[in-house]
Amino acid sequence: MVKYFNQPRMLPNNVLDQFKYEVAQELGVTNQIQNDYWGNLSAKDCGRVGGKIGGNMVKIMIQKAEESLTNGKI
Repeated sequence: MVKYFNQPRMLPNNVLDQFKYEVAQELGVTNQIQNDYWGNLSAKDCGRVGGKIGGNMVKIMIQKAEESLTNGKI
């Protein structure tokens, strides 16, 4: 687990960045991102990217927690 500002993180930044770009591509907004600059995206589009990431991350976390409970790790 990677720590960022003393808070544990589930994934390293490079993995999160890759995931962010994959979601942006799926939503068709990558043409607005230039040299890692996301400032050309509207707040609505940024929210769509972040919302999709957040929703998927929550689903994964719930799945991992259920697996841990099933395997007696929690």
